Amino acid sequence: MGDVDPVRIHVGGTVDRFAAILLTGLICLVALGQFFQVITRYVLQIPVMGLEETMLYPTIWLYVFGAINASRENSHIRANVLEIFISSERAHTILAIVGEIISLIVGLWILSWAWDYTQYAWRVWRESPTLYIPTFYSDVALVVGVSLMMVYTAWHLIKHILILKNGPVA
Repeated sequence: MGDVDPVRIHVGGTVDRFAAILLTGLICLVALGQFFQVITRYVLQIPVMGLEETMLYPTIWLYVFGAINASRENSHIRANVLEIFISSERAHTILAIVGEIISLIVGLWILSWAWDYTQYAWRVWRESPTLYIPTFYSDVALVVGVSLMMVYTAWHLIKHILILKNGPVA
């Protein structure tokens, strides 16, 4: 039986807990904002100006952190048609490595676009139309999200390479 690294378990558990708390908080914030909007607009007949604008920020970050979480858990939706025709575990691992390499190449390409867009957003410094909130705080979500997704993709690639090299971990 292999040695268990307590630091790796602690860090992984901390990241898992942080992700769960962050996503839960964002979901609750968006849900409460929408509930407040429905009550004020349709029940009280008093629309709150700028509520849609303020809800845009946590909604965008919720989408981005959801994608990061799927990347962290390696639970993205996939159409693994080739796995049907592959019978050996080694071939499945090789297929996973090829998929991770392609994901890394495409993701790094998208990351370069996201970085260019972030630089543009910083330079232009647009503001929302009603409350004049800088949109940079939502624009930067793209580069943060893609960066973290590429870190997790590289991590999964390394894990698959180690599995191919050393065999599956028991």
